Amino acid sequence: MNAPIHLVEVDSGYMSGFGNEFATEALPGALPVGRNSPQRAPYGLYTEQISGTAFTAPRSHNRRSWLYRIRPAAVHQPFEPMESPLLVGDFAQVPATPPNQLRWDPLPMPQAPTDFIEGWITMAGNGSAEAMQGCAIHLYAANRPMQDRYFYDADGELLIVPQQGRLHIATEFGVIDLAPQEIAVVPRGCRFQVSLPDGEARGYICENFGPLLRLPDLGVIGSNGLANPRDFLTPRARYEDREGSFELIAKLGGRLWRAAIDHSPLDVVAWHGNYAPYKYDLRRFNTIGSISYDHPDPSIFLVLHAPSDTPGVDWLDFVIFPPRWLAAEDTFRPPWYHRNIASEFMGLVHGAYDAKAEGFVPGGASLHNCMSGHGPDGDTFEKASRADTSKPHKVDDTMAFMFETRTLIKPTRYALESAQLQSRYYECWQNLKKNFSPETR
Repeated sequence: MNAPIHLVEVDSGYMSGFGNEFATEALPGALPVGRNSPQRAPYGLYTEQISGTAFTAPRSHNRRSWLYRIRPAAVHQPFEPMESPLLVGDFAQVPATPPNQLRWDPLPMPQAPTDFIEGWITMAGNGSAEAMQGCAIHLYAANRPMQDRYFYDADGELLIVPQQGRLHIATEFGVIDLAPQEIAVVPRGCRFQVSLPDGEARGYICENFGPLLRLPDLGVIGSNGLANPRDFLTPRARYEDREGSFELIAKLGGRLWRAAIDHSPLDVVAWHGNYAPYKYDLRRFNTIGSISYDHPDPSIFLVLHAPSDTPGVDWLDFVIFPPRWLAAEDTFRPPWYHRNIASEFMGLVHGAYDAKAEGFVPGGASLHNCMSGHGPDGDTFEKASRADTSKPHKVDDTMAFMFETRTLIKPTRYALESAQLQSRYYECWQNLKKNFSPETR
């Protein structure tokens, strides 16, 4: 029988600021003063560094943290393969698909007991976990907590977007409580456990194989706007001193592995550094838009991005479409019809999306790949074309988002054969009638 859990949390709540150096301890004096790796750490703790970038990365991009823990992360039994038939980590093996617009209904809640890790289904992605390039896009649906099991992802950092149900994410660095309309980023290699305060949960995950997500530069916007650094919250130190029979699950090379472990790996008593999980409330996004005519490109809704080696072109963008005022006059206010060099996977967390009258519902998803034409459906076009643009309009009760990449996003076999795939999605544009008249200007 497992020993009772021993939780200690001296500093409650969060620390704010994106990418800052943090220092936090759950026991007074647990952080060594003046040196990272003393001969003997306080309280008989072990010193361990976790590095999310190369040691020699420029100081402004270098991410690492020093952990002071009860046992090193190396203490566990050997890993063995674990069944993971619905996960994909190498999209070079996924066949190319036609350039059709694709849309899915929400993933149903599981009938059998399913925890957060068991509930992952890969819908699409690109690149390869082994090559550390690209991303995988998963849906999750769960109805039980991760009891006596812990998880870490060596393939990439996890951008978690809840749609229904809260998540209680206990990590090595502390606890993150996450609700719909918030996001969390769990770094590559960080061990964690998820419980479900509402009994079940559903949402989206973007697994970023490549460079770490960060805030974009603001350019001519100036020093303020979009997502402000102070609104990103990082947990304070909290540890478990727990012994028993547990399971440690790892994701490496696109598949899952399991190992027996006789203690909780969430045993970090103190830590300092800038490589740690964080959360952000999407409702705090400072939206930018036009107050004269037309509207700027959707890059003004960029929250986080993973830059590539090409300036201005990212491996991954995370973009949101939150509540906002539309004030531009003599302007077609919804998103215009467009074809992009980038590929777009969209999800809806809450409410309705202003470019679609129906069919795109919370928990659903859509995929528009490179140069596939898309935009408002026929009903939305007719309504927007006749709207009175002399008055501002509030787009309210909504929260949509987009994972955008520089390379093709390949849907998986599961996604293309899923009962949730809307086979008649293309019909939403078929009622766009011909309005052209050479005689009428």
